[in-house]
Amino acid sequence: MKSTSTLRGVMPRLFGLWLVLVVSAAHAGEDTIKIGILHSLSGTMAISESVLKDTVLMLIADQNRKGGLLGRKLEPVIVDPASDWDAFAKEARELLSKQKVAVVFGCWTSASRKSVLPVFEQLNGLLFYPVQYEGEESSRNIFYMGAAPNQQAIPAVRYLMSKEGGEVRRWVLLGTDYVYPRTTNRILSAYLSAERVSPDDITTIYTPFGHSEWQEIVERIKAFGSEGKKTAVISTVNGDANTYFYRELEAQQVDANAIPVMALSIGQRELLGEDIAPVGHLAAWNYFQSINSAENEVFVKMWADFNEQRDKITNDPMEATFIGFRMWAQAVVQAGTTDVDAVRQAMYGQRIKAPSGFEVVMNTNHHLSKPVMIGKINSSGTFDVVWQSINPVRADAWSKYIPDSAKRTADWSFPWVCGGCIEPTFKNW
Repeated sequence: MKSTSTLRGVMPRLFGLWLVLVVSAAHAGEDTIKIGILHSLSGTMAISESVLKDTVLMLIADQNRKGGLLGRKLEPVIVDPASDWDAFAKEARELLSKQKVAVVFGCWTSASRKSVLPVFEQLNGLLFYPVQYEGEESSRNIFYMGAAPNQQAIPAVRYLMSKEGGEVRRWVLLGTDYVYPRTTNRILSAYLSAERVSPDDITTIYTPFGHSEWQEIVERIKAFGSEGKKTAVISTVNGDANTYFYRELEAQQVDANAIPVMALSIGQRELLGEDIAPVGHLAAWNYFQSINSAENEVFVKMWADFNEQRDKITNDPMEATFIGFRMWAQAVVQAGTTDVDAVRQAMYGQRIKAPSGFEVVMNTNHHLSKPVMIGKINSSGTFDVVWQSINPVRADAWSKYIPDSAKRTADWSFPWVCGGCIEPTFKNW
């Protein structure tokens, strides 16, 4: 039997060996930083979302070539919610609780974002959302990289009302039947009312996701536009329904000069992917591939090289994903950790020179200051920028055209920590 003194000498060594094994196992689990990718790769939204998965993969590969982050490689974790909003919440929970991802890049529709929002708030995850949306929301767990209504929908209508845009006086608000189009159209209706547009000069039409029978609707649009006032369509139609809509416009020979369609949810990729070229129609975004800037040249080349020159088309949500990823990486380096609370704090004030050619900045309301642009489709199916803001426009999380929202503010910096507080006044201080 070993003596007590011998055991006393062995025990510290065994404990030291155990501690080394535990620490080694912990470091082995941290060999990579996991990046969640939450986009529909099948179903009605795949036509729009699939490319965003590849955009994140491109950015991960680029970052890994530079040595990763904090001395660790980045590892993508890809899931396919298949255009099912309930599945988005399920997959988000899997990414955060089981896969232990550091951040998630994902969602397109507001229906999917609304589905995952409580999951991210409950589990304290970070979602970078890359698409324009309806506003009326501010979560400490979401960074909104796309346009709010004051950065897209409102400027689009203002442009069409101007002499340069054709002095439109009659409006068809056409959208897919879910939260983004309905809320955006509520804001636009309030704005048009403030501009003294008669309710008789506004008609609203909604269709389900994947809608393919557009003959009757296009006939209604033509009839509404034949009553003596210049008419335009503001389209918040999402997904593959757009291909059928634009084909029907062409079939019924709807002239863009007579009734222009201003799209808020479709870009060059979707149009060219289906060999559709609705010449003269419009879109409002914060970025177009045709932009002439040194940063855009690098971005477009990066995308083409990633695809071995098979795909050279970029779009606004791709640029928003690019901005979000770069800002997140900068915030991780600044914080020295992937801890959500530390990264969130480091995100405020992050800025990059974006492919748009503008310097964009992340504000404490979790929204970007971005430029606004109007593009017109040319004969090659690409967009010519016909108007743009002089400077980046700061996003409003809450619309001033909705009475209740006009009183609200969003500021997640200390001491407010507030996503929808009533704007303070001297009376209620």
